[in-house]
Amino acid sequence: MSCAMLLTAFGVMLLPIAMGAQALPQPAPIPAKLLGKTVFLSNAGSDSGLFPSPFSGGPSRAYDYLYAALKRDGTYTLVNDPAAADLVFEIRVTAPSGPQNPSKVNGASDPLPMARLVIYDRPTHYVLWADTQSVDVALLQKTHDANFDRALDRLLMDLKSVATPNP
Repeated sequence: MSCAMLLTAFGVMLLPIAMGAQALPQPAPIPAKLLGKTVFLSNAGSDSGLFPSPFSGGPSRAYDYLYAALKRDGTYTLVNDPAAADLVFEIRVTAPSGPQNPSKVNGASDPLPMARLVIYDRPTHYVLWADTQSVDVALLQKTHDANFDRALDRLLMDLKSVATPNP
């Protein structure tokens, strides 16, 4: 078999793969366990250098905010004992490593702070879902705080979109 014939045969075999790569896949099913009703909210804390500047409050600010928002929403029943929960929601605020600027507020020169929500199946401890939202850069503390809250709101909106059954 000539080299040209081999290349043609190989190209024909790769054509369906290349064509399939262009189409977006159908959305994968959402784990049914995300529809659990009882939740234990776990505070995984936050990295140093974020409180009280650039964000006001303390390391439990994200936990307090999510607890109040989940309570207000009423989709889930919050429990104080992880053994009584279907799901564990773990919230953490991170400040990724970057240049040696401890305040983490310089945007492009330092990675942006992030809020990360991880949802575990409480009985098996498997991760069912995770989402991370960056906190946009700002100059004023009031704007930093508003951007922090918006990042948490985006986490809650994403949670609602995956944990709400489609008709």
